[in-house]
Amino acid sequence: MPHADFVHLRVHTAYSLSEGAIKIPELAGLCARERMPAVAITDTGNLFGVLEFSTACAEEGVQPIVGCQIALTNSDMSSNGGPSAPDQLVLLVQDEDGYSNILKLISAAFLDSERGQVPQIDIDTLAERNSGLIALTGGAMGPVGRRLANGQTEAAETSLLELQEVFQDRLYVELMRHQLEVEDDIEPGLLDLADRHNLPLVATNEAFFADQSMFDAHDALLCIADGVTVGQIERRHSTPSHYFKSAKEMWSIFEDVPEAITNTLVIAQRCSFMVETHAPMLPTAGNLLAGRTEPEMLRDLSNEGLARRISRDSFSDSEVVRYRERLAYELDVIIEMGFSGYFLIVSEFIGWAKSSGIPVGPGRGSGAGSIVSWALEITDLDPLRFGLLFERFLNPGRVSMPDFDI
Repeated sequence: MPHADFVHLRVHTAYSLSEGAIKIPELAGLCARERMPAVAITDTGNLFGVLEFSTACAEEGVQPIVGCQIALTNSDMSSNGGPSAPDQLVLLVQDEDGYSNILKLISAAFLDSERGQVPQIDIDTLAERNSGLIALTGGAMGPVGRRLANGQTEAAETSLLELQEVFQDRLYVELMRHQLEVEDDIEPGLLDLADRHNLPLVATNEAFFADQSMFDAHDALLCIADGVTVGQIERRHSTPSHYFKSAKEMWSIFEDVPEAITNTLVIAQRCSFMVETHAPMLPTAGNLLAGRTEPEMLRDLSNEGLARRISRDSFSDSEVVRYRERLAYELDVIIEMGFSGYFLIVSEFIGWAKSSGIPVGPGRGSGAGSIVSWALEITDLDPLRFGLLFERFLNPGRVSMPDFDI
């Protein structure tokens, strides 16, 4: 059975917080049902869902395209003389280099923006980190569409040329048809600019929910996010058209510009990146080691710590032997599993917190079952006295990272 001849490149999942209402497993299932060969998620300002998305799509035989709707600083002044709301731009990852760059761009948006400001980047930052990324102009909310909507034809062209200079042949002029008046108003201008500057068109449908039956629930979600009621007129709205449309529906909507539909497949072919899992990258203890290896340091500090613990109480010789045997067993497991540095680092920041007058609990959760953590003063509960099991915290059969509940 042939694949559908359209790919969605503008999907907001539930990771577009308080905005999207499509769960990732549901999205992958929709694509499989509609025989779509690929799909892009473009959550607002984050990549929270990309690993889950890549895994879910792979299971359904759908190509995942990693993307993001990122805010671009708007240099225009608002009517009250302050800065205007940022424009919206869609970035799609082509390769490993593009993934690295989109991570840096999103980080820059959060780190470099003013307090209380929507996390955003400027055009110069985008120019520095554009390799491996495809850009869509952002529809009516993008820098080009917004200026066209405001009657600023020359400024819209300037914005388009700025983006073209950055992305070269990786820029697409985005057409949207959600039955919104503003989209109808700006489309002739977008078509004219694309034609005059030899830029390809692409058709998108900004999907926030799976089907039209979800419209009312999604509308309520937006109201909850904005702290308003459904009955208020002056508030943010989506439309019943912002659902995950089939390829047949998209072809019907854009039948007069077939190249805009075909280019969704072209973009999918240009994107070949797949997020993959890898083993955790644990930090090293660094300057704590004083010339010793992490396992050596852990053994030394644990034995010294246990000796201090034992000296503070009265233990029989047989009890001391039992404590030392338990310590040796735990150390062997910890070292064999490669978590020596983890214990050393946790011990360091717990020690720092205590010496700085920051309250630290005596220990909770499975970590309190470790005599090594007791010896290192990560916890203050004697696991042998209370019959606590180390294996609940760490054992060779455990596939996930250990974690202390501090």
